[in-house]
Amino acid sequence: MVIILCYMSFLVLVLAFVLGSLTATIADNPHPNVLVILTDDQRWDAMGCAGHPVLKTPNLDRLASEGARFANAFVVTSLCSPSRASMLSGLYGHRHGVLNNFTEYPDTLPSYPKQLRAAGYETAYIGKWHMGETNDAPRSGFDFWMSHRGQGNYFDTEWNINGQRQLIQGYYTTVVTEKTVQWLQRPHPKPFLLVVGQKAPHGGPIQSEPKYEHVFDGLRIAKPANFDAWSKGKPAWLAESYPTWHGAGGPLYNYLDYDKFAKAYLATLLSVDESVGRIYETLRQTGQLDRTVIVFTSDNGFALGEHGRVDKRTMYEESLRVPLIVRYPPLVPKAKVIEQMVLNLDLAPSLLEICGARPLHGIDGRSWKPLLEGKTKGWRTSFLYFYNYEKEFPYTPNVRGVRTDRWKYIFYPHGDGSPDHYGAELYDLRADPLELNNRINDLEFLDVIEDLRQVHHRLMKRHKALPDRMPMDGGIINVLPRF
Repeated sequence: MVIILCYMSFLVLVLAFVLGSLTATIADNPHPNVLVILTDDQRWDAMGCAGHPVLKTPNLDRLASEGARFANAFVVTSLCSPSRASMLSGLYGHRHGVLNNFTEYPDTLPSYPKQLRAAGYETAYIGKWHMGETNDAPRSGFDFWMSHRGQGNYFDTEWNINGQRQLIQGYYTTVVTEKTVQWLQRPHPKPFLLVVGQKAPHGGPIQSEPKYEHVFDGLRIAKPANFDAWSKGKPAWLAESYPTWHGAGGPLYNYLDYDKFAKAYLATLLSVDESVGRIYETLRQTGQLDRTVIVFTSDNGFALGEHGRVDKRTMYEESLRVPLIVRYPPLVPKAKVIEQMVLNLDLAPSLLEICGARPLHGIDGRSWKPLLEGKTKGWRTSFLYFYNYEKEFPYTPNVRGVRTDRWKYIFYPHGDGSPDHYGAELYDLRADPLELNNRINDLEFLDVIEDLRQVHHRLMKRHKALPDRMPMDGGIINVLPRF
């Protein structure tokens, strides 16, 4: 009995020491480093820790096992540039103004890197920026800049490094990782913010690193269960877009050989996972690992054939749902999975609060720091989604909608203010997570639809969004029948 009591006393002392050490770490380090790793077009389930049946990501899994994985992280626009602008600003697209992939982030618009720099942080950006298709010049808010025009190449990209262009040969992910490691190994007398933007697994076409090209050769990747969902009870524009660049019956990404297409997508993420491991080890070797808030996420998801799509842009789960892992032991001393809905809008206010920097005022996002601390009361239960028709890619109409923890209501306005112009969709996500059964015409759900319309109206008002006034012209949109 004495031995048991002594052992229990010892455990209590150890626990008190650990908790005291963590508290001391927060107090002694009120301005932690920040590392944000951002992939391109990575869906939420493309990680081992998210339950992927084929893809093994041991380094991402380690981050999750030492931190928090947000199981329900979403973007409010499933398109690269608008989503990246929302991450920087904490604003919806109609407020930051980046509504397509060809628009610059407004130089005068505040952002979390600018706020951290003003708070004394050393700031750096390495990798894909993708706001301003033809401009690779250094952007304000960063002391160190290494990026390129537009999409960049999987192999041999021309980089702008602090104003000087340089062609660097090699695989994109490896090049970015090498430069990131070199930057981290420099002396950093001040706390730092480093944003690492990977190209993978973005396509056009998708190219894996040669050493991973045949990793999945012995496996067969089956088409998803909702591959043919576009043809059953859906708005007609989905059928119209099926043979286009954004559809699973079109010419892009070689998805007519679905197995090859899916394997290439997954193989690029093996290089990303390896990169995360190298960066993690560099932080450990330099003594910065537990002093650094590590965030891993993506700018939007990607459909691998679901709903007849091989793209993002829609409001289906594969498109708007992304990975989000946060590792920072002083806030997350043991692994947890957070179920509350968080948005790309929340990245900026979260990092600023954790780092003790001045907040961005009047924004749409909110800090998820309380969620890391286990405080869930009053968290959001719904959010808005926007996608704006692009004349350069006339395969998807305007998309608007609202998502709650159970329901999703989607509609496709023409731009003249009239709702449901190209049809609408309603899904009970608890009963139908694959979004197979559109219930929009079921009379038993009329009250649900009206409630969701009211939620949408309230959120539009709260986030200063006006009714659609963007006229459509040209492309597939004008010939679509009414649903």
